[in-house]
Amino acid sequence: MPTRDATREVFFSAWRTYRAGQALEGVQKLVVQVALQHPEYHAMLDNAQDYADQDYTPEMGQTNPFLHMGMHIAIEEQLALDQPRGLRARYVSLCARRGDAHAAQHQIMECLGEMLWQAQRDGTQPDEQGYLNCLDKIARN
Repeated sequence: MPTRDATREVFFSAWRTYRAGQALEGVQKLVVQVALQHPEYHAMLDNAQDYADQDYTPEMGQTNPFLHMGMHIAIEEQLALDQPRGLRARYVSLCARRGDAHAAQHQIMECLGEMLWQAQRDGTQPDEQGYLNCLDKIARN
């Protein structure tokens, strides 16, 4: 599993490459696509020296930008594979109901985060059906 530093460097490196106008390769394309949807993180990405070691804790009322963007990347990858099966259809439905793909991903992120937290807490595999059920519940509201 990549370290925190290595993961963060993927974000910083992709952003530097984008800012330099150089060709993006592999995962860099997805990283930059997600970063462009989050202008609130651009200054942070432009200043790796100031933010590479920054801690983000809920107690401090901070959202971890790397975790947030990483969740978007995970969702994009899940959607590309339709994994778990049925996720893509639920996403399309959420997009239609909300009229905003980014907002729909934030709703998916809530369910993904809950599923991962429960699996970590219980020491079990992530509950894909519970994940889909969570999305169904959101869609009904």
